[in-house]
Amino acid sequence: MPGDLMDSRREHLLNKKTVRKLDLILLPFLALLFLFNSLDKSNIGNAESAHFTSDIGLEKDDVNTAVALFFAFFVSLQPLGAALGRKYGMVRWVPSCMIVWGVCTALHVWVRSKWQLFILRIIIGACEAGFYPVTVVYLSVFYTRFEFARRLSLFYGQAAVGGALGGVLSYLVFSQFGDEQTNRPDDTGEEGWKSWQVLFLLEGCSTVIIAFAGYFWLPHSAKTAWFLTPDEREWAELRIHRDTMGTDTVHHSKDDLEEDEEDDEERLNTSGSESHGLLNPTAPTSTKVITDDRGITPHDILSALTSPKIYHILIVNILSAIPAMAFQVFLPLVLAPLTSSTDNPNEPGKTNPALTNLLTAPPYICGAITLFAFAAYSDRHRKRLPPILAGLCLLLSGLVLVVAMPQTKAWAIPRYLSLNVLLSGTFIASPLTVAWISGNTPSPGKRAVLLGINGWGNLAGVFSALLFRPKYQKEGYITPFWWTLVAVSVAAAGYVLFWLNLRRENEARQALVRSWDADDVEAERRDGRGPVRRQRGFALGLARLLAEVKGFAGLTEWVEKASEGREGDERVTFVWGY
Repeated sequence: MPGDLMDSRREHLLNKKTVRKLDLILLPFLALLFLFNSLDKSNIGNAESAHFTSDIGLEKDDVNTAVALFFAFFVSLQPLGAALGRKYGMVRWVPSCMIVWGVCTALHVWVRSKWQLFILRIIIGACEAGFYPVTVVYLSVFYTRFEFARRLSLFYGQAAVGGALGGVLSYLVFSQFGDEQTNRPDDTGEEGWKSWQVLFLLEGCSTVIIAFAGYFWLPHSAKTAWFLTPDEREWAELRIHRDTMGTDTVHHSKDDLEEDEEDDEERLNTSGSESHGLLNPTAPTSTKVITDDRGITPHDILSALTSPKIYHILIVNILSAIPAMAFQVFLPLVLAPLTSSTDNPNEPGKTNPALTNLLTAPPYICGAITLFAFAAYSDRHRKRLPPILAGLCLLLSGLVLVVAMPQTKAWAIPRYLSLNVLLSGTFIASPLTVAWISGNTPSPGKRAVLLGINGWGNLAGVFSALLFRPKYQKEGYITPFWWTLVAVSVAAAGYVLFWLNLRRENEARQALVRSWDADDVEAERRDGRGPVRRQRGFALGLARLLAEVKGFAGLTEWVEKASEGREGDERVTFVWGY
């Protein structure tokens, strides 16, 4: 047997064992962290369905205000949380933040005023900021580009699983501690426990326990992974380095590209970017930077902040994420009328909190299953934007059905089935957008900041809190559903425009490279110093203006240093994937 074939088979077996261990040991624990992240974000909606605000003497609108405050801090601190997480490392940053927000979740048991509620939700929002981008970048230092979307879907899918689990958990708690005859929490005296108190305490304490385990379970990199053998550790780093650096040149025939589309995503040497054609991709030369959970440079920060594409993505992400953010909190309230014995769902004593929360599980399960299927297709065919658009079409179909049906008891079951269709398309766009960003950003430091900016997409949570207000509950939230339909339609159009812009830029880049001589192409490929006009003139101009202000004297020098050269996706020899 030829030596190169033997080496290939050895690599294949080593790769298979390494990925299997990552899938069985690392990925499930990360998914567990995100599961509790989702539970602590959404449990206020479950609690409100069990009369949380009325028990402590607050107004129903106070829940919407608390949700809006949560997302305001959660959104605004995303880039900072992502940068700090990248600086100090996933292993230190995320478990520490989880402990704080777990304690705050448990403290909801003793909330007696709206200011206490607001402060706790603000702290939880601040601690959860950065969790998602930091964890996604952490995943990307263990998995290659075309293994990534399926693993990310298993991770992000915990938002849907968390919704289902939250509904089932609430059902069990409310059935045990609630009065099924009056649908009110038990009131056995001032010392008695309300069902929502048990829910908050149970979920908060569980979060703290899982967070402590994270300090010992998570490795900083594959090099320090306790569950890999020495050979597997070396291979785990080498395969990420190969994947990031790439192996192919620009020249691909049409037949080669079509054949490449059918290749399995587990192929060891993935050639090319998301679009199957990095024109000799470039990345940081240090393997440690690529495969470690720590490290960020000024160039990473400035390059991310001045990228126009991330702001286009941000706008469409905000619009497309409104349903996901809304239903994480308000789905139990949307479904409450289905458990009412009258046509007035707000009539006291006529809704069943336990049954209402149980009904939230099937729509979330539909959302999780659909997400996994779309992500598998995305990895197999190495496409991100087409499945995103297909998911948005599914979401729009559900929204149209919901708003078109009469809001009467006779149509309760068809409307519930429509919500299942709606939830099936709700969770697809966000993780595949993140997969696009990750696969098109070779530098992990820049990737972390970009994902932090993309995290501003959680501003959709503020809009959802403003839309799904208690005053719309009597009409079945039909007005918020109409506005959500408009927002998602605009988001779908925005993704189409983004796709067209990528194709246009790829054509322009390839045309420019073809006009260069070989030395210029090599200079751009290796060092980002081809014959292209210097970038970030606006950033330098703004820095020089601010330099006149006291305290900003060193900003111009910092921007000039951070602007030197072009890296990764900035280089003209990079082809954007879609």
